[in-house]
Amino acid sequence: MFFKRKQSPKGSYDHANKKPVIRASICTGEQVAGFKDIHTGAFEEVMLIRDPSDLMAFKERYGIEGEIEKFY
Repeated sequence: MFFKRKQSPKGSYDHANKKPVIRASICTGEQVAGFKDIHTGAFEEVMLIRDPSDLMAFKERYGIEGEIEKFY
C-alpha cells in the first residue's frame, strides 16, 4: 500500500480588504507572515517564517507574487 504526502490546501484571502504582510520583530528578528486588514489595520497571523523556504510556501499557498511588505 502506498501513502501520499499530504498537500497543504490552497488558501484564499479577501483581496479587497486584506493584503499580505510580514510582521518582523526588531528585537528578536522573528518574522510572521499573515494578512493585514486595509481598513482597521488588524493583523491576522498565518505562519512563522524561519527561512526562505517558509516564505516561498506561504506565497505558493496563497498565490502571492512579488515582494511582501514588512512592518515592525
